[in-house]
Amino acid sequence: MSQAAHGREGIVAGEYLLTADDFTRIAALLHDHAGIHLAETKAALVYARLAKRIRALGLENFRDYCSYVARSDSADERQQMVAALTTNVTRFFREGHHFEHLKTRVLPRLLDHARAGGEVRIWSAGCSNGQEPYTIALVILSLMPDVARHDVKILATDIDPNMIEEARAGQYGESALTDLPKDMRNRWFRKIPGAGAPNWRIADEAREIVAFRELNLFARWPMRRRFDIVFCRNVVIYFEKARQAELWQRFSDILKPQGHLYIGHSERVSGQAAQHFAADGITTWRHTGRAGQ
Repeated sequence: MSQAAHGREGIVAGEYLLTADDFTRIAALLHDHAGIHLAETKAALVYARLAKRIRALGLENFRDYCSYVARSDSADERQQMVAALTTNVTRFFREGHHFEHLKTRVLPRLLDHARAGGEVRIWSAGCSNGQEPYTIALVILSLMPDVARHDVKILATDIDPNMIEEARAGQYGESALTDLPKDMRNRWFRKIPGAGAPNWRIADEAREIVAFRELNLFARWPMRRRFDIVFCRNVVIYFEKARQAELWQRFSDILKPQGHLYIGHSERVSGQAAQHFAADGITTWRHTGRAGQ
């Protein structure tokens, strides 16, 4: 069989035919737009999630969808494609050792700095529907209930506009709150009147210190200030090694000296940026201050 014939061969069949060529084009579009590497083992996932988009757009097949997404005026659909092909797994206090480390070893010094008139800046990169940055906010509130009187801010970003919209609402179903300590839940969440989910809303005190923004990590970063803390957990595992190294370097450049980077349990800082970080706990890295100064 010729290479061209193989490219036209279906690798997933159903309502629409997904060919090898189609998959290659989709993988390239995803990589170019979001830096995400898509292995061919994900063909069934691609079919299941994008067939809905083909149907919604009234297109005939995956080939037409690829052409549509590649058009210069299809930025919104490229975002829809990325949203469909990325998995948002999150929960309050996920990987709890990070928040214990944050509470006991990092925040006390920073919040003392804020009480003395200084600023504290934290970034949750890849924030999904907001549970990570709101967890950070709850930890801060446990140490500084009057945080609104000080210059302490959390930036929370995600490439998926749907997740950003959910996060801004700050509303969650009962199952999302299962890992929260009962006293924290009672103090910082409000029951929404009426039936149905989501039925809990996080308190304004937490929402007011978090700013949600849509951001592609491989686009230009508009932030002018450097950060004391960056959370980027279970995000870079979707990228190729070279892209991972690029991100680690950019995080190194935007962190203050002695700032902290929290990453996922299966992730490791790699590339040239590794020389600028020292381990400070389980998958927690302290910037040594030798870069970005």
